[in-house]
Amino acid sequence: MALDKITQITGRGVYVPGDDTDTDRIIPARFMKCVTFDGLGEYAYYDERRADDGTDKSHPLNDPRFFGARFLLSGSNFGCGSSREHAPQALYRFGFRAVLAESFAEIFFGNSTTLGMPCAVMAAGDLRALAGLIEEDPALLITLDLLEGKVTAADVDFPATLPDHAREALVSGKWDAIADLLEGLPDVERVAATLPYFA
Repeated sequence: MALDKITQITGRGVYVPGDDTDTDRIIPARFMKCVTFDGLGEYAYYDERRADDGTDKSHPLNDPRFFGARFLLSGSNFGCGSSREHAPQALYRFGFRAVLAESFAEIFFGNSTTLGMPCAVMAAGDLRALAGLIEEDPALLITLDLLEGKVTAADVDFPATLPDHAREALVSGKWDAIADLLEGLPDVERVAATLPYFA
């Protein structure tokens, strides 16, 4: 079961500022009563985007200028708090294909990587500069190049890094451990056939 090799992602972006964005902000716990992750995108940042009566609040994700953004920009320690896998799943199903931030909580980072959604680290000043470019031109296309370790927008390059193990998993198409295991199933069965306790 070969997975896509993720070497580049291109699309528009949206900036949702703030440090220590925890997973309960990304998806409130009351929306986690589900058997599958389908439909979770509707609840991304729900309490920040919706009033008690369900009407829209003022929030970057409710701004029509940024509808369809594939990049989410934020601050430091993104995805902290509970280790809920639902948080990156909600962002992915909302339409994001990469997150750019100053730093990430480790479990959120790992869960995102296994979705094929890179979490790239950028310097605070570079993130602010990129956010400014997006604000000036919401249609601006951003490219994250995992091989080159950079984000490009408006002919400006910004350094963007991932740990080597995550970058290698993404660019080699080995980012989903379960898919990798299923791909190696014939080898598992071959070895199992030689073991007397499987006979």
